[in-house]
Amino acid sequence: MTVLRIVLGDQLSEAVSALADLDPGADIVLMIEAAAECTTVGHHKQKIVLVLSAMRHFAETLRARGVTVDYLTLEAPGNSGNLTTEIRRAVERLRPSRLVVTEPSEWRVRTMAESWESLTGTPVEIRADDRFFASHERFAAWARGRRGWRMEHFYREMRREHGLLMDGGEPAGGEWNYDQANRKRLPARTVPPARRRFLPDATTREVMALVERRCGGHFGDLEAFGWPVTRAEAMTALDDFIVDALPDFGDYQDAMKAGAPFLYHSLLAPALNLGLLSPREVCRRAEAAWRSGSAPLNAVEGFIRQIVGWREYVRGVYWTLMPDYADANALAADRPLPAFYWTGETEMRCLREAIGATRRDAYSHHIQRLMVTGNFALLAGIAPREIERWYLAVYADAFEWVEMPNTLGMAVFADGGRMASKPYAASGAYIDRMSDFCAGCVYDVKTKAGPGACPFNALYWAFLIRQTDRLSLNPRLAMPYRTLAGWTPERRAAVLAEADAFLARVDQAVAGPGPSAANSLLASDQEDPAASASYSL
Repeated sequence: MTVLRIVLGDQLSEAVSALADLDPGADIVLMIEAAAECTTVGHHKQKIVLVLSAMRHFAETLRARGVTVDYLTLEAPGNSGNLTTEIRRAVERLRPSRLVVTEPSEWRVRTMAESWESLTGTPVEIRADDRFFASHERFAAWARGRRGWRMEHFYREMRREHGLLMDGGEPAGGEWNYDQANRKRLPARTVPPARRRFLPDATTREVMALVERRCGGHFGDLEAFGWPVTRAEAMTALDDFIVDALPDFGDYQDAMKAGAPFLYHSLLAPALNLGLLSPREVCRRAEAAWRSGSAPLNAVEGFIRQIVGWREYVRGVYWTLMPDYADANALAADRPLPAFYWTGETEMRCLREAIGATRRDAYSHHIQRLMVTGNFALLAGIAPREIERWYLAVYADAFEWVEMPNTLGMAVFADGGRMASKPYAASGAYIDRMSDFCAGCVYDVKTKAGPGACPFNALYWAFLIRQTDRLSLNPRLAMPYRTLAGWTPERRAAVLAEADAFLARVDQAVAGPGPSAANSLLASDQEDPAASASYSL
């Protein structure tokens, strides 16, 4: 009897659970390029190319093993563009005895998968995604009964259970976390290493042309596309990181530099999230680099924490709190997303650098996301749903399970502290300390108020003033609120007026026409779920 094994676009691993007991002589692997999955938000062109090209390469890898792959391309005649519709049609055409699929990574698609049995009249087995260190049940067991969910506590348990960076029962080096050693500003004359990028092959070029035809109005450029689209390329990218970047990753993981968006970061999150790399093999390679003396402990611990800590933790948060989590808005933020998030056209150099790199590369590292674009969204009171959909759209590594908690929980504190113990709010001083952005900006970060002052300065204090009722009792914000307590009413009013005047100018820009991707950004909110298919390293 034929088993139809469905492989989704972010399950591109031969070890994925849906293929665990594959019989190449009898079973068929079904892979579908669904237009609805490319347009639920206005995904960056490079992200669409990455997923579709990686899918096509993976299909060829399976075929080379003698596996029968039923592959539906985006422009195949009759392709409805809808994942569920095409699965139903495949069942009618192939008449399998049952369907097997690894659990989709997104709540919406998991809900769709649960409908396939009744829609097709064929048994459907949804298998756990065992590519992660922690199952849903494992995270739920850890979270049960805890007043606060702190990644650090979960991370330590994962380290113990999986024997990562452990010396017996103790953490390597005697400390669990070396974050304090990982906050250095990049010296002015330091030149980061050139990073390994991959020239598009014939398959990728074909997909690039397809994306330009079908999604030409989406955000982003294709000229700089260089992401790994095969397992072999992903392994080469891992080698490049371990040898050339990991040794300095720790020291400068929070640093930012104009014109250098990659610095010492791994650039492996897209490959990990697609399944081209296993988180276990990546962590073991990093640990081996420390044990061999080729990378320092602070670098390796910081990197492994991003994977076995943050990556696993945010997945647990997502699956434990969905679907209500998507609507979180603890700070009652409601401002529209500024147009410059799509155009990059702003006088604030830090935002211009981060958004420009995002347009060019479909990438910016975690501090740019958290402390530049995220910090502005937090301080300006941008509606969480709008900034969350933007992050999902613009980054190559952004899949909802990892991107949504990072946005709602970390960047804009929309969950009210379920993930973070305080909002990651900062004035311009933080960006000045960790980057060279401020030196070339029309605004003066040293000027606290008045004409020419960095807008982050007034926005920071205005945010704290407006959120006094919600945040003033937070012990981690005691110091700034003590400072505010010493301000006169006149000084408070002046800061609020300055912030309001700046935001009014931002709001005026929102009213203008934006790119088509922005216009359709929230289209999926109005769609029937049955009709449609970050952390950064």
